[in-house]
Amino acid sequence: MDISRFKPLSETCWTIPKAGGEERAEVQLYADRELLADMDDKVAEQILNVAKLPGIVGAAMAMPDAHWGYGFPIGGVAAFDADLGGIISAGGVGFDISCGIRCLRTNLSPIDLAPKAMQLADSLFRNIPAGVGREGEIKLSTTQIDEIMLQGANWAMVRGYGEPEDLEYIEEHGQVKGADPGCVSELAKKRQRGEMGTLGSGNHYLEVQMVEKIFDEACARAYGLHEGQILVSIHCGSRGLGHQIGTDYLVSLAKAAGRLGINLPDRELACAPINSPEGQEYLGAMNSAINCALANRQILTHLTREVFAHVLPQARLETLFDVSHNTCKLEQHEVEGKKRWLYVHRKGATRAFAPGHPHLPERYRQAGQPVIIGGSMGTGSYVLAGLPGNPAYASASHGAGRSMSRKQALKHWRGRELIDQLAGQGILIRTQSMRGAAEEAPGAYKDVDRVAEATEKAGLAKRVAFLRPKVCVKG
Repeated sequence: MDISRFKPLSETCWTIPKAGGEERAEVQLYADRELLADMDDKVAEQILNVAKLPGIVGAAMAMPDAHWGYGFPIGGVAAFDADLGGIISAGGVGFDISCGIRCLRTNLSPIDLAPKAMQLADSLFRNIPAGVGREGEIKLSTTQIDEIMLQGANWAMVRGYGEPEDLEYIEEHGQVKGADPGCVSELAKKRQRGEMGTLGSGNHYLEVQMVEKIFDEACARAYGLHEGQILVSIHCGSRGLGHQIGTDYLVSLAKAAGRLGINLPDRELACAPINSPEGQEYLGAMNSAINCALANRQILTHLTREVFAHVLPQARLETLFDVSHNTCKLEQHEVEGKKRWLYVHRKGATRAFAPGHPHLPERYRQAGQPVIIGGSMGTGSYVLAGLPGNPAYASASHGAGRSMSRKQALKHWRGRELIDQLAGQGILIRTQSMRGAAEEAPGAYKDVDRVAEATEKAGLAKRVAFLRPKVCVKG
């Protein structure tokens, strides 16, 4: 991207000055110079469009891992005031509603893992359903799906999928309010009947990792982390149900925008006022999908524990934290010295509450919220902590962010060769699709180290630990 059009506000924050008479909010892109230059031009175009939406409060923002998405850029953050005609946009949440990461800490070391790594990789691959359209052993009725959409991870836990302690370390204690299964289509529910407890495909994964470096000893102690420790990260979302909700409401919200005379800068930004019937219906459906995703990650946590218990009986797996990436949540934030209730869209961005926030578990209250920046197979991941004074409505990066499209990646890599190369580096990959592995090649993503460093320098979250992959199961 040509950065000559940007004005630096700091070393890691950039804006695009308004043209004469241009009516829009400010835009802010958080990145160092190299990351900004490496972003595709569509990021600037899309974040400028977001800045023109009704009822936006403050700036339209992009995180250091931002890249082109549908409507909003992935890595886009924007807040809206319902009382000022603020909107809600399906494009500002994304199709994979509540895609997120559940991170588990273990009592294992590399010495424990090494002799069992191959067996563990094979067993996880056999027992964790992954891939396009892949279903699990759980088959649900429409009534049961409605229950999941209302109860979230609680539904899974009371049926034996996990432990009560898990709920303490999940956003909203595993159950968001405001879900309305009646706003979810029968087709969306039908798509979910066999997909609970499944990973999906694309950039979703289950990864066994090792803590290679600690950056902040105090936060690491609060999170129960130390060098050489084995962790597990589960990255997935609401599967077919969430995707169908996104598809359904793009139509509904576009009609609402037309009916209400909302001038859309891009048809992909289909939206409706939050307080409109269509806006409320989308909120009810979106919250239903969030609960579905939280339940899905809870079931996957249980399945992962079963595999570890079989292969490494001494293993204990505790939930470190579970945080969503694609949501719109009603939160209180301080704007120009006053506290306001805002609907914060985070698409490909994660919530990052600061130390002392009342919604944090007591164990993490002084450290701040755990934030996970996920890598891709051969690249590492980061655990970070939320910071006071976060300028982006308590938001932070969620991953490395793509630097090239899947189509471009296929021209550069072959799945089998890539998997063999990673095996030579001590990283075991298990996948249903060689094509999918090539699409998710580490080189197809931005430098995760730079993203994490820029996230810290921008005051969004500080680095706590770097995680090196050991085993990765992909769809």
